[in-house]
Amino acid sequence: MSDPGTSVHFRLRIDSIDLGEWNSCEGLGIQVELEEHQEGGNNDFVWQLPSRLIYTNVTLTRPLTDDTAKVFKYLSKLPQRVRRGTAEIAALKPDRSLLVQWGLADVVLVRWSGPSFDPSRSEVATESIELAYHGFTEVSD
Repeated sequence: MSDPGTSVHFRLRIDSIDLGEWNSCEGLGIQVELEEHQEGGNNDFVWQLPSRLIYTNVTLTRPLTDDTAKVFKYLSKLPQRVRRGTAEIAALKPDRSLLVQWGLADVVLVRWSGPSFDPSRSEVATESIELAYHGFTEVSD
Protein backbone atom coordinates (compact mmCIF):
# COMPACT_ATOMS: atom_id res chain seq x y z
CA MET A 1 0.00 0.00 0.00
CA SER A 2 1.43 3.38 -1.00
CA ASP A 3 1.34 6.51 1.12
CA PRO A 4 -1.59 8.85 0.44
CA GLY A 5 -0.90 12.26 -1.03
CA THR A 6 0.02 14.05 2.18
CA SER A 7 2.51 16.46 0.67
CA VAL A 8 3.26 19.51 2.72
CA HIS A 9 5.13 21.48 0.11
CA PHE A 10 5.62 21.98 -3.61
CA ARG A 11 8.58 22.75 -5.85
CA LEU A 12 8.15 25.30 -8.67
CA ARG A 13 10.26 25.66 -11.81
CA ILE A 14 9.51 28.08 -14.63
CA ASP A 15 11.49 27.55 -17.84
CA SER A 16 13.87 25.31 -15.86
CA ILE A 17 14.54 28.11 -13.33
CA ASP A 18 14.13 26.79 -9.79
CA LEU A 19 11.92 29.12 -7.73
CA GLY A 20 12.13 27.00 -4.60
CA GLU A 21 9.65 25.20 -2.40
CA TRP A 22 6.17 26.45 -1.52
CA ASN A 23 3.78 25.47 1.29
CA SER A 24 0.50 25.60 -0.59
CA CYS A 25 -0.73 25.23 -4.15
CA GLU A 26 -4.29 26.19 -5.08
CA GLY A 27 -6.27 26.38 -8.29
CA LEU A 28 -4.64 23.68 -10.41
CA GLY A 29 -7.52 22.50 -12.55
CA ILE A 30 -9.34 22.23 -15.83
CA GLN A 31 -12.99 22.66 -16.70
CA VAL A 32 -14.88 21.77 -19.85
CA GLU A 33 -17.30 24.54 -20.82
CA LEU A 34 -20.62 23.21 -22.07
CA GLU A 35 -23.07 24.76 -24.48
CA GLU A 36 -26.69 23.77 -23.99
CA HIS A 37 -28.86 23.21 -27.03
CA GLN A 38 -32.60 22.70 -26.66
CA GLU A 39 -33.92 20.60 -29.48
CA GLY A 40 -37.32 21.66 -30.82
CA GLY A 41 -40.14 19.22 -30.11
CA ASN A 42 -38.15 17.34 -27.46
CA ASN A 43 -39.00 19.06 -24.18
CA ASP A 44 -37.53 16.49 -21.81
CA PHE A 45 -33.95 16.56 -23.11
CA VAL A 46 -31.23 19.22 -23.48
CA TRP A 47 -28.05 18.57 -25.47
CA GLN A 48 -24.90 19.50 -23.54
CA LEU A 49 -22.14 20.00 -26.08
CA PRO A 50 -18.50 20.42 -24.96
CA SER A 51 -17.00 23.59 -26.40
CA ARG A 52 -13.76 24.83 -24.81
CA LEU A 53 -11.37 24.04 -22.00
CA ILE A 54 -10.80 26.51 -19.18
CA TYR A 55 -7.60 26.28 -17.14
CA THR A 56 -7.80 27.95 -13.74
CA ASN A 57 -4.92 30.08 -12.46
CA VAL A 58 -2.55 28.44 -9.98
CA THR A 59 -1.45 30.26 -6.82
CA LEU A 60 1.48 29.09 -4.72
CA THR A 61 2.11 30.56 -1.27
CA ARG A 62 4.89 30.28 1.32
CA PRO A 63 6.55 32.10 4.19
CA LEU A 64 9.54 34.26 3.27
CA THR A 65 12.63 32.06 2.98
CA ASP A 66 16.03 32.15 1.31
CA ASP A 67 14.18 31.07 -1.87
CA THR A 68 12.49 34.48 -1.95
CA ALA A 69 15.70 35.82 -3.50
CA LYS A 70 15.24 33.39 -6.43
CA VAL A 71 11.79 34.83 -7.10
CA PHE A 72 13.06 38.40 -6.86
CA LYS A 73 15.81 37.61 -9.38
CA TYR A 74 13.19 36.11 -11.73
CA LEU A 75 10.86 39.10 -11.26
CA SER A 76 13.64 41.60 -11.95
CA LYS A 77 14.01 40.16 -15.47
CA LEU A 78 10.28 40.24 -16.32
CA PRO A 79 10.18 43.79 -17.76
CA GLN A 80 12.78 42.77 -20.35
CA ARG A 81 11.11 39.54 -21.47
CA VAL A 82 7.49 38.79 -20.64
CA ARG A 83 6.70 35.69 -22.67
CA ARG A 84 4.91 32.41 -22.36
CA GLY A 85 6.94 29.52 -21.07
CA THR A 86 6.59 26.20 -19.32
CA ALA A 87 6.41 25.37 -15.64
CA GLU A 88 6.70 22.32 -13.45
CA ILE A 89 4.95 21.97 -10.13
CA ALA A 90 6.05 18.98 -8.07
CA ALA A 91 4.22 17.81 -4.95
CA LEU A 92 6.80 16.62 -2.45
CA LYS A 93 6.37 14.20 0.44
CA PRO A 94 7.57 15.28 3.91
CA ASP A 95 10.94 13.61 3.19
CA ARG A 96 11.17 15.76 0.00
CA SER A 97 10.82 12.78 -2.32
CA LEU A 98 8.60 13.26 -5.35
CA LEU A 99 4.93 12.35 -4.99
CA VAL A 100 3.61 13.65 -8.34
CA GLN A 101 4.35 16.49 -10.74
CA TRP A 102 2.49 18.52 -13.34
CA GLY A 103 3.82 20.28 -16.41
CA LEU A 104 2.07 23.49 -17.44
CA ALA A 105 2.20 24.88 -20.98
CA ASP A 106 2.07 28.53 -22.10
CA VAL A 107 2.66 29.86 -18.59
CA VAL A 108 2.60 33.56 -17.76
CA LEU A 109 3.35 34.93 -14.31
CA VAL A 110 0.35 37.20 -13.69
CA ARG A 111 0.84 38.21 -10.06
CA TRP A 112 3.37 38.21 -7.26
CA SER A 113 2.31 39.37 -3.81
CA GLY A 114 4.85 40.18 -1.18
CA PRO A 115 4.46 40.31 2.57
CA SER A 116 2.42 42.81 4.54
CA PHE A 117 4.10 43.97 7.70
CA ASP A 118 1.91 45.05 10.60
CA PRO A 119 3.63 45.49 13.97
CA SER A 120 0.31 45.08 15.81
CA ARG A 121 -0.08 41.48 14.56
CA SER A 122 2.32 38.63 15.05
CA GLU A 123 2.08 36.67 11.80
CA VAL A 124 4.50 34.97 9.45
CA ALA A 125 5.44 37.12 6.48
CA THR A 126 4.31 35.35 3.29
CA GLU A 127 4.59 35.71 -0.46
CA SER A 128 2.49 34.25 -3.25
CA ILE A 129 2.87 33.79 -6.97
CA GLU A 130 0.03 33.34 -9.46
CA LEU A 131 0.42 31.65 -12.82
CA ALA A 132 -1.93 31.55 -15.80
CA TYR A 133 -1.47 28.63 -18.20
CA HIS A 134 -3.06 27.11 -21.25
CA GLY A 135 -2.67 23.36 -21.06
CA PHE A 136 -0.58 20.58 -19.65
CA THR A 137 2.69 19.20 -20.93
CA GLU A 138 4.83 16.18 -20.18
CA VAL A 139 7.37 16.62 -17.41
CA SER A 140 10.94 15.45 -17.79
CA ASP A 141 12.15 13.34 -14.88
